[in-house]
Amino acid sequence: MKWLRALLVLAGASLVAQAQTNTTVRELSLRDCIELALKHNLDLQIDRYGPKVALYTWRAAYGAYDPSLSLSGQHSHSETGPQVLGGGFVIPPSQTDDNSFSGSLGSISPIGTTYSLQGNATDTYGANSGAPFENSIASASFTLSQPLLKNFWIDSSRLTIRVAKNRLKYSELLLKLQIMQTLTTLEQAYYDLIYNRTNLVVQQEAVLLAERLVSENKTKLQIGTLAPLDLQSAEAQAASSRAAVFAAQSQLGTQERVVKQLITEQFAPWSSIELVPLDNLGAVPRNLNLQDSWSLGLTRRPELLQAKLDVERQGIQLKYDKNQLFPELDVFGTYGYNGSGKEFSDALYNVQQVGQRFYTYGARLTVPLARTTVRNTYNADRATMQQLVLTLKKLEQAIMIAIDNDIGNLRANLDQVRATRAAREYEEAALDAEQKKLDNGKSTTYTVLQVQRDLTTARGNEIQALDNYNKSLAQLSLDEGTTLDRLNIDFQVAK
Repeated sequence: MKWLRALLVLAGASLVAQAQTNTTVRELSLRDCIELALKHNLDLQIDRYGPKVALYTWRAAYGAYDPSLSLSGQHSHSETGPQVLGGGFVIPPSQTDDNSFSGSLGSISPIGTTYSLQGNATDTYGANSGAPFENSIASASFTLSQPLLKNFWIDSSRLTIRVAKNRLKYSELLLKLQIMQTLTTLEQAYYDLIYNRTNLVVQQEAVLLAERLVSENKTKLQIGTLAPLDLQSAEAQAASSRAAVFAAQSQLGTQERVVKQLITEQFAPWSSIELVPLDNLGAVPRNLNLQDSWSLGLTRRPELLQAKLDVERQGIQLKYDKNQLFPELDVFGTYGYNGSGKEFSDALYNVQQVGQRFYTYGARLTVPLARTTVRNTYNADRATMQQLVLTLKKLEQAIMIAIDNDIGNLRANLDQVRATRAAREYEEAALDAEQKKLDNGKSTTYTVLQVQRDLTTARGNEIQALDNYNKSLAQLSLDEGTTLDRLNIDFQVAK
C-alpha cells in the first residue's frame, strides 16, 4: 500500500509540526498498549482481587477442622442450718465447698468423626456435723462418634470446602475472561485508532488535492480559459474537504481517549498526550477451519469452563442433599480412667496409674418421620442441575454459532479488503487520467472534483475494510478462547 505509506509520511511531518508547538507525542505499538493495560487497567486491577477473595474463602472453610480447646474452673459454696426431726432429733449444720476444673480438646475430622479429649477434677471439702472432711475425684477420657449414614460421605463442612474450591477455579476463569475481553477491546480500539489517524491523513490529502485544483483554476481564470463557476465549484469542494478534516480530528481525539481509558488508571497525565500507533493495518490471510475453531472454542472458552464448574458445583450439592435423605446412624464410644483421693494430688495420681478405667460404646439411630424439607430440597436441586445442563448446551451452541459468524465475517472482510484496494487503485488511475485531460482541455473541473471525491471515499473504504478485518481476527480469537495465546501472554494467578 504505497499510497498509505506516503500518507503516513505526511502524518509524520504533521507530528513534527505539532512537536514544535509543545504537543506531547507518545508512540505506542499494540504490544506496548497491552503491557500498559495489564499493569494499569482499572477493571483488571479490580478483577484481580476475585481469585484472592475466593482463595481465602476456600482456606477459611478448612477452619471447620480446627481443634477447639476449652478450659473452665469454678468454686461453689453451700451451707445448711440445723434441722429438727421427729422425736427431737437434730441434724447439725453443714458447710460444703467445691473447687472444680475441667478441660476439653476436640474437633471433627475430614471423614466426619467427632472426637474429644476431656479431663475433670473436683475437690470437695467442708464440715458435716462439726467434723471436717475433704474428698477429691478426677477423670480423663477420650470420646469418638462416627456417622455411618447421614453425614458419612459428605457433610456440611465438606460441602462448603468443595464448593469453595470450585468457586476458586471459577474466579480464576472469570479473571482470565476479563483479561481476554479487555485485551480484545483494547486491540480493536487500537485498530480503530490506526483507522482514525489514517483517515485524518486521507482527509488532509483530499484538502491538498482540492486546494491544488483551486490554485490551478485561479490561474486559468486569470488567462480566460476557465469559467468563474468552475472556480467556485473547486473552492466549495476545498471547503467541504476542510470540514471533513475537522470531523476526522474530532473522531481521532475521541478514539485516543478510548485507548487511554484502557491503558491507564490516571487519565489526567495522559489527557494532553497524543497517541501515535506504530503498527500498520495489514490483511494477512488466516487459514480458517471451522471444525478446528469449534474444537478450540468448546475446550478453551472460559465461559464454557465456568458453566461446567456450575454443573460440577450443583453435583456436589446434589450429593450432599441425597446424603441428607438417610437416617442418622452414629456409633460412639468413650474410654477413660477415674481417680479419687483425699486431695487433688491423690486423685490425679490415681488417674495416672490407669487402674480405674471406664468405657461406654453403642449406636444411636434417629429416623425422621417426615422428610419434607430435605426431600423437596433434593428435588429442587435436581431440577436445577437439569437446568444447568441445558444452559451448558445452549452456551455450546452459542459459541459454535459465534465462531461460524466470525469466520464468515473474516472471509467477507478479506474480500472487502481486496475489493476496496482494487477500487482505490482504479480511482487513483482515474484521477491521474482525468487531471491530464483537464490540463489538455478535454475534461471539466466538475469531473475532476467528482473523481477526487471518489478517490477519497475509496481510500477511506480501504482502510475501513482493513480495520474491520483486523478487528474480526481479534473477535475470532476471543470466541475461540485463544486470545492470550495469540498475544503471547502467560496467564497465571498468584497464590
